[in-house]
Amino acid sequence: MRSTRTGSSSPWRNWAGTVESRPAREAGPASAEELADEVRRAAEDGLRVKTVGTGHSFTSIAATDGLLIRPDLLTGIRRIDRDSMTVTVESGTPLKRLNVALAREGLSLTNMGDIMEQTVAGATSTGTHGTGRDSASIAAQIRSLELVTADGELLTCSEKENPEVFAAARIGLGALGVITAITFAVEPLFLLTAREEPMSFDRVTSEFDALHAENEHFEFYWFPHTDNCNTKRNNRSAGPEAPLGRLSAWVDDELLSNGVFQLACSLGRAVPPVVPSIAKLSSRALSARTYTDIPYKVFTSPRRVRFVEMEYALPREAAVAALRELKAMIESSPLKISFPVEVRTAPADDIALSTASDRETAYIAVHVYKGTPYRGYFNAVERIMTAHGGRPHWGKVHTRDAAYLSEAYPRFGEFIALRDRLDPDRRFGNDYLRRVLGD
Repeated sequence: MRSTRTGSSSPWRNWAGTVESRPAREAGPASAEELADEVRRAAEDGLRVKTVGTGHSFTSIAATDGLLIRPDLLTGIRRIDRDSMTVTVESGTPLKRLNVALAREGLSLTNMGDIMEQTVAGATSTGTHGTGRDSASIAAQIRSLELVTADGELLTCSEKENPEVFAAARIGLGALGVITAITFAVEPLFLLTAREEPMSFDRVTSEFDALHAENEHFEFYWFPHTDNCNTKRNNRSAGPEAPLGRLSAWVDDELLSNGVFQLACSLGRAVPPVVPSIAKLSSRALSARTYTDIPYKVFTSPRRVRFVEMEYALPREAAVAALRELKAMIESSPLKISFPVEVRTAPADDIALSTASDRETAYIAVHVYKGTPYRGYFNAVERIMTAHGGRPHWGKVHTRDAAYLSEAYPRFGEFIALRDRLDPDRRFGNDYLRRVLGD
């Protein structure tokens, strides 16, 4: 199947509706070789190149006025190697398809985020993560990757082959090349027991270090305008499997977490003064529950309510202080916040532009319902997070630039030097990368 190349008359928009761009043309290559050919043609025509997955980034990281590559045909598993316990997958494969396919083979990723709509390349390139005491982001599970460089070369990278590229390109922001395939470490399918439990804000913050230490995967949500949190502890289990009943899962995960929540957010957007009352009701709607299931059915949840998000990675020891400052800021302001604040953790890793690079990390994420003004809230949150040395998620709203980020990341300079070597003409650049990486 040959690559499709079409003129572009309609704009591209991301999932949240916060970014729009009008590429000069689009392409849908069906192989790494076709993709390399598209990059070479773009260079001949003087066009910049960006790849877009499912548009789940809230920043303009994928926006372009040049060639927009859609990886819809670059999907599927290339091979499973049970000796090395790896799976090689095409870059455009959605995480949800990978998770289901691996489960059928009796395999699983070690950790994952809480949604699985993104493509594997989009998720890893922006540093998508879940929560974990010992297990890190999806990108930290990469064992090798294949990418097309600015001159159209197809490069394979691992710890043994082009190791300096591999070290950085696992979270490459699309700045080093176009990823065409990724090899992940996998392990035999296992079970997780999830224990979800309401807890007060004071208790969860005072016991945060213990809850993190005692659980393989701990996270919680705080509901602004209340003192209520919902906690989730996921730990490996010997079984037996005890999944949620269909009715219970539908009531909690679809009716309450999506259907009723959608209505509540819509009402709150239309009539902001009712938000605190709605928050008190919402925070009490989900009761304690415990269930045991395979990983992706525990880690991930359906997210049908559209929103805009900012997330900052802090040194883990700063998380509680920052969260308390955030709570005090909301309580002393006229802000009316209908979405809960999410807190997760990650161990330190060795990826240059990982938000957890070289430090134990806690993540604090804030959201607003799509269509709700967010800049005042996000700017106030950002002032708190940056005061604690925060690093913004690459795919979520923030205002940081290269001057700030070069101080926040010890190996920022290494990444820029590699980019200068691989893409000196900034074939893969755009306005967002110019802001966060410099020119």
